[in-house]
Amino acid sequence: MSGLAQPPGRFREIARLKLADAHTQGALDFSTARLYGNRTAAWDTVDDVESLRQRAHDARMRVIDDLDTHIARFTAALEARGGRVHFARTADEANAYVTNVCARAGAKLVAKSKSMLTEEIGLNHALERCGTRVVETDLGEYIVQLAGEHPVHILAPAIEKTAEDAAALLSKVEGKPVSAELPELMQAARRQLRQVFLDADVGITGANFGVSETGSVCLVTNEGNGRLVSSLPRIHIAMMGMERLVADLSDLAVLLRLLARSGTGQHLSVYTTLLTGPRRAWTTGVRTCSARTTGRCWPASAAAPA
Repeated sequence: MSGLAQPPGRFREIARLKLADAHTQGALDFSTARLYGNRTAAWDTVDDVESLRQRAHDARMRVIDDLDTHIARFTAALEARGGRVHFARTADEANAYVTNVCARAGAKLVAKSKSMLTEEIGLNHALERCGTRVVETDLGEYIVQLAGEHPVHILAPAIEKTAEDAAALLSKVEGKPVSAELPELMQAARRQLRQVFLDADVGITGANFGVSETGSVCLVTNEGNGRLVSSLPRIHIAMMGMERLVADLSDLAVLLRLLARSGTGQHLSVYTTLLTGPRRAWTTGVRTCSARTTGRCWPASAAAPA
C-alpha cells in the first residue's frame, strides 16, 4: 500500500467537499439504499446463513494455512494447460511486466474489465506512458474514465454519478445528446465500446478467484464485458493477488453463493466465467474461451514455487 501514499490531508479535504455536495450525497443515498435493500432480501433466501459463512471461512483458511502449496498447485495446473504465471513483488514489477508484454505484442489498444488491483498499482498510467491507449469497458469504470476520475467504490465505481451525469459524459463522445433513460445510456455505451472490443490487441481483467486444483481463473460480472475482454483480444492478462486462491471447484461453489448476495444482493451474478488455460487448437473459432496467449500477474509478495 506504500505506493498509494497521498499528500497529507488530501483525503480529509476531498471528504469535506463531497459531504457538502448535495448532488453527490443524493446519488450516494439512492445507490446505498438500493444495494442495502437488495443485499438484505438476498440473505433472506438462505436457510442457514451462518453455516454457509462458516463453510466459506473454512475454505479460505485451507488456502491461507498452506498458501505456498496452493500457489504451486495453481501455477503447475495453469502452465500445464499452456498459460503463463508471473510473480511480481511490487506494483512497479507488475506494471513493468504488463507493459513489456504489450510492447512485445505491438499493442496500441488495451481493453480492460474492472480490476481494483490495477487501480491500486496505477497500471493505466503505466501503459499510457508507453503510448498504449487504455479503455475501461465496465460501464461504471468507463463513465468514471470519461470524467477523468478514479473509481470511488469497489462494487459501483460511479456510485456518486447520477443518470444525468452519465448522459452528459456519453453525449460528449456521441457528439449528440443522449437521454438519461437507462436503456438509452446502455445503447450509447455499447455503440462506443463495441469497436474497442473488436480492435483491442490486449485484454486485461482482474480475477475474483483462482482455482488451485484446475488452474482456472474465475471472473464474476454482470455486464459480459469480462468475457469479451478475455476472449476477443489475441492476448489476455489476468491480474490476481494470491489471496484470491481457492483449493478446488467445490470451495469455489460455496464462495460464489456468498459473493453475489453480499456484493450486489443477487442470488448469482449474471456471468460467472471459468477460464482454464489459453485457447487450444480444437477450440479455434470458439470466441468465448480464453485467449491464445495468457499471462497471469501476481502483484503480491510471495516466494515463487520451485
